[in-house]
Amino acid sequence: MHLDNIFGAWRSVSTSLMPPQPEVVSPGELDPGDETAAKPPNSRRRRVRRVILVCLLVASAGVWVGTWLTPEPLHATQVALFPRPVWVNGRVALITPGYTLTADLISYHDELFAYLMFDYLRHSPALGGAELLLTFDPQAVDAPYTLVVTGQPDLLLAFPDVAALAIPTGEAPRRWALAPASRVAGFEKQTHLFDAAYTLPVKQKLEELPQPALRSYLRRFIQFKSNTDPRVRRRIEPVPTPLSSKEALQLAGDIITIAEFYSLPLEFLLGIGAMENNYMDVRGDLKHSVWKRRPAPDDVVLEKRGGRVRILNDSAGVWQITRETLRFAHTLVQRDGRDYTTLPEHLRPPKQLRINEVSPQVLTTYAGALLRDLLDRFDGDVTLAVSAYNGGPARPNLRYGAGVNRAAAHARRILEQAAVLNGESVVRMTWLRRP
Repeated sequence: MHLDNIFGAWRSVSTSLMPPQPEVVSPGELDPGDETAAKPPNSRRRRVRRVILVCLLVASAGVWVGTWLTPEPLHATQVALFPRPVWVNGRVALITPGYTLTADLISYHDELFAYLMFDYLRHSPALGGAELLLTFDPQAVDAPYTLVVTGQPDLLLAFPDVAALAIPTGEAPRRWALAPASRVAGFEKQTHLFDAAYTLPVKQKLEELPQPALRSYLRRFIQFKSNTDPRVRRRIEPVPTPLSSKEALQLAGDIITIAEFYSLPLEFLLGIGAMENNYMDVRGDLKHSVWKRRPAPDDVVLEKRGGRVRILNDSAGVWQITRETLRFAHTLVQRDGRDYTTLPEHLRPPKQLRINEVSPQVLTTYAGALLRDLLDRFDGDVTLAVSAYNGGPARPNLRYGAGVNRAAAHARRILEQAAVLNGESVVRMTWLRRP
């Protein structure tokens, strides 16, 4: 309603409320008993004016409330996240221009461990047409390093690719999103910077690294290897449990100590641990057996025939040492002239061997004794020595030895590369920025 109409209505109301004008009479014509006639006309005008004022106030309030409650049109944005069907190479594709499907795979607290997992998983054939990125979020205090997978532009292909991915822990992708191109570009920049930092030229050899730093790097490497074990990745029953950070740190310290005690090349002892059981304490060769003349007190006899017995000869622990090989390793320790009291107590072999009671820590000592003996037998030839760890001195398993050599080279490369940053986190450097 326009203001002119409102004021016109007000004037009509005021006119209708005005009383008729009184006729002018002489004082002599007034009736002394008429009280109404005796009242002055000004009092009536004041009442009328009050009524008009109230009406004006009510009308003004109505106009203000009406204006306040009138809805205003909403302005729609120009960007729509609805996928558009397009025809590509003879088929229909769903495209959201400027956006890419992303999903978080897993987050980690430790930077080096996160990079090792990223570097391993990005080469997996399971990625298909997807791409794996390593990102950092400073707001995520507990686990700021996240593996993010980005799908193909076509959502019809991207969703199956991403949904089919499986990480070693068996978790499915989470936090699906359509990310703008600028955010994906930021993730890619972070990934390139991690790559650049962890491929810098090596400054120190493995043998030159201080033991505290070496132990820290080795802990990550051991934990990484146990997490990427095929039995863990493929959920093969019984699925072994990957080492925790605490367990990996303990084993890292034990391996370094034994390598120094027996003067062993550290990377080859690490290579054997990776080849045998990826550093996990799991029994193996459960059906393996051997024949011998007479059983020992701890033997599990499976069969007796012709004055001989067939006994169980399964393997134990990280180093997969068989029961019979363990007896031999114990005789090596007994004949050895080294002072075993210099070892930490948990690494000292017992004076009397009880096969079923050997701790995983002491098995590391026996593994070191075996490798030292093989190196001496083959005059320091590392390839033959590590090959004989699996096939025996009479028939070294060269294929096994080649695997140990590859694992040893991998361990050396990872440890030396990690040392380049000297314990400094990449995200503390000025050249990494959150997208």
